[in-house]
Parts: sequence; C-alpha cells; structure tokens
Amino acid sequence: VQLQASGGGLVQPGGSLRLSCAASGSIFSINVMGWYRRAPGKQRELVAAITSGGSTNYADSVKGRFTISRDNVNKNTVYLQMNSLKPEDTAVYYCNKVPPPSAPWGQGTLVTVSS
Repeated sequence: VQLQASGGGLVQPGGSLRLSCAASGSIFSINVMGWYRRAPGKQRELVAAITSGGSTNYADSVKGRFTISRDNVNKNTVYLQMNSLKPEDTAVYYCNKVPPPSAPWGQGTLVTVSS
C-alpha cells in the first residue's frame, strides 16, 4: 500500500489545517496508522496514532490540539486535523503504519506555521 500525504501549507500561529493521507489500497487490515513529523534539524517523531477500532493516542506536544481519524472503508484515508497551530509545529508531516515498515517513506507534506 502506497501512502500519500497532502494538505500542508503556510498558516499563521493559532490557525488550522487538515492533512489527508490517501492510500493506494485498503487500509482496513492495517491495525495502527499514524502521523509523523520531522522538524528542521530534528528526528522524525510520531505525533498521532489510531487503531483500526478507532482508539487514538497523541504526543504530549499536540494533545488537545490535533485529532487523528481514519476512513477504512469508503476512502482509505487517514486525516489529521490540526488546530491552534504553533511555530514549533512547523515540519514535514508523513503518514505511515505504526510501527513503520522498513520500506522507503512516501512523500510528506510541509506545514509551516509563521506570521
């Protein structure tokens, strides 16, 4: 399954963005999907995860501001709603399985939070 993230852009602090991750095939059987990010000069980190049953988990840095969701059946898509964005949320965002496979990562989407 190939995963393609989209929806990034430039937003002012306090603003919102909704990221989408479209899968080339069914994600129904993938137990845990996640959104990761890599900020400039930092390692990639997992910021949000969701199980096939809908249970979610978030990094402390985004808890209460980000919401992950998934549509297993109709659109094979995973979403990340990001509210109250901060400059420190600036990063390239990726979606992938949790834990990530050894295969190369798909292209991420750049989120820049700046006034």
